[in-house]
Amino acid sequence: MTTHSHDTTVTIVDFDAKHRRAFSALNYEWIEKYFTVEAADRTVLDDPETNILAPGGRILIAEIDHKTVGTCALLRKDSATLELAKMAVAELHQGAGVGRALGEAAVKSAREMRASRIVLESNRRLDAALGLYRSLGFAEIAAEASDYTRCDIHMELRL
Repeated sequence: MTTHSHDTTVTIVDFDAKHRRAFSALNYEWIEKYFTVEAADRTVLDDPETNILAPGGRILIAEIDHKTVGTCALLRKDSATLELAKMAVAELHQGAGVGRALGEAAVKSAREMRASRIVLESNRRLDAALGLYRSLGFAEIAAEASDYTRCDIHMELRL
């Protein structure tokens, strides 16, 4: 999937081993900026192949000129549910449509994966992220159990 924004072409590709370092680095960067890295972060970020891909999930990578500038993952929760997680955009490219391109690609992927809903966990401090999620059709739902102490909002998109 390719989108154009601010004269910049954003291409969304599937995760490959060559993206491993950028996937980890981009996510650690935003988490450390706003919160504290937790054990659940390390588990997923340090071995995405085992903890995201092997159980039936997917990782999407946003590239500009073949450089990784954003990531997001769809973690398989059960046969009907995927979790949108580990969405990160390089600071230099924030506000340029990279997050939207990733979000739209994730929703399309979830439909292809035959999910009936996507859930996510976030924090109310992340205004831009929450605005993006709402614009994609996510709505707040009752809190569920979370592996993250920073999580104070749960959202869902019915497909």
